[in-house]
Amino acid sequence: MTQAIALTSSAEPADQSASSIVTSPGAAQDHASLEMYEAQTAPGGSKPGASLGGVTFQFNPKEVTISKSAQWAKKPAKGAKKAGPPEYNGADPCKLTVEMFFDATLKSDLSVVDSVEKLFSCCVPVDKTRTANKPMPPLVVFKWGGITSFPAYVTQVNAKYTRFASNGVPIRAVCTVNLEEMPSEAGKQNPTSGVLAVERVHTMVTGDNLALVAYQEYDDPAMWRPLAVYNGVDDPMRIVPGTQILLPPAEALLA
Repeated sequence: MTQAIALTSSAEPADQSASSIVTSPGAAQDHASLEMYEAQTAPGGSKPGASLGGVTFQFNPKEVTISKSAQWAKKPAKGAKKAGPPEYNGADPCKLTVEMFFDATLKSDLSVVDSVEKLFSCCVPVDKTRTANKPMPPLVVFKWGGITSFPAYVTQVNAKYTRFASNGVPIRAVCTVNLEEMPSEAGKQNPTSGVLAVERVHTMVTGDNLALVAYQEYDDPAMWRPLAVYNGVDDPMRIVPGTQILLPPAEALLA
């Protein structure tokens, strides 16, 4: 199986038979969310740090749009009838767009405003970084059940309030959120092919430990030590669930 580029999954697709699609009123459903993290400095970019909470989708999205593009250089040959061969110059970051719908018609409270404001907060620096040399907004990860997106930063939030209470408080809104992949390390090239190495991300859950992750990823539980050093983990025995662990190629850990 090739390494994931945009989405990683820890579960198989659920049964989509007619009986499973018609959900009973009491059935549990996985709600998508945008999880927010402090941005930790990493070579070439940033990686998710401590959790800052998140925004849960009140209604799961109908669509999630992900785009990925590559840069190619074309050098026309003077006097030639055909263009010269294109040269691959690298991949652009992934981009993800999702729409979120919030409704408080039955409650008539401030929950819609609070959710939209939290989305807007993804575009401004986290309070503790405001006095730093490099203020940083939070990083965001889209999650839905066993699906996890790449760590990203929010480039735009477009909120449209479509219903208001009698006192003018917005009680319904549609938000379009645009994310762009955040690099977590400087580009590494394969010495034989010149292709950038791909780095995966594992989200720690209850019962996880670095030795288990190392065994699953590298077939060697002893790789937990360089994995801990690479991710800046001070106490490998106390990793908070939800922490994101970068999984570089084995040669990068042993370099």
